[in-house]
Amino acid sequence: MSFEAIKQSLASDMSVVDRIIRTRLHSDVALVNQMSEYIINNGGKRLRPALVVLSAKALGYTGEYHHCLAAVVEFIHTATLLHDDVVDESELRRGHATASALFGNAASVLVGDFLYSRAFQMMVEVNNMRVMQTLADATNTIAEGEVLQLLSCHDASVDAASYLRVIYCKTAKLFEAAMRLGAILVQVDSASEEAVAKYGMHLGTAFQLVDDMLDYSGDEQTTGKNLGDDLSEGKPTLPLIYAMQHGDARQAAMIKRAIEQGNIEGFTEVLQVIKQTGALEYTRQQAKKESDAACAALSILPDTAYKQSLLQLANFAATRQF
Repeated sequence: MSFEAIKQSLASDMSVVDRIIRTRLHSDVALVNQMSEYIINNGGKRLRPALVVLSAKALGYTGEYHHCLAAVVEFIHTATLLHDDVVDESELRRGHATASALFGNAASVLVGDFLYSRAFQMMVEVNNMRVMQTLADATNTIAEGEVLQLLSCHDASVDAASYLRVIYCKTAKLFEAAMRLGAILVQVDSASEEAVAKYGMHLGTAFQLVDDMLDYSGDEQTTGKNLGDDLSEGKPTLPLIYAMQHGDARQAAMIKRAIEQGNIEGFTEVLQVIKQTGALEYTRQQAKKESDAACAALSILPDTAYKQSLLQLANFAATRQF
């Protein structure tokens, strides 16, 4: 089953989620509405809200709160993107100009804050303290991850373990929380809840590993971002870390310099070393390991169409080209 087929199987649920997103983004402030409409029209894969739906359905949920919480997760994710683009000074996301490039940094930060606060208003309506705890913990961890990433920028001494910690905090934690929300709604046993949360964590890690790999190998038209953006921001991602460890002394020094200086001018030479050392293949292999671990975590669940979709999603996360 392809990613498009998975989305199609969830079309009716995601239509409800999109309707909630549009309704709850409304504000009496015109700029909020204008930016919100731009964000919706240039939205991404809706992967994280889909995880809330899939988790709930795979565990047998028959209520309606999963739609609201799926929208909440998307709001939190979008808020982090708005803030990210300001911090990273990004001009392109998903092939379109970033909100900060169009509307300015101040507006992006403030509308990001609006999305966060609206998300918390909505989660209160679910009236479930565990839901609030899960999402409060997730947003706090994401914020810590963003700070950790900021501190790691232009630091060529960052190792794989530190890099994976950043990935867990800023990316995998929200995947984990999205899956846990479905389990909380169904009130399953703790073993089942931890299993789906573990799936989300490994899935999010695989997804980010491939994202970081595509920054050195993807097609710009397909990925919707400029190759070398991570290097220009001085981000020591796994392809760079591996290439530094497995290149010769001159190559390692050159990559170290590029990270410290955010030297995009040396991108071609850096890319050559990344390819020569097998760093891209290694990163893809690590993503596959995470994908396999995600699938293994679901062994506790009954075999349903929704479980199959989750398994296929894990495969997509590790093999995707966009």
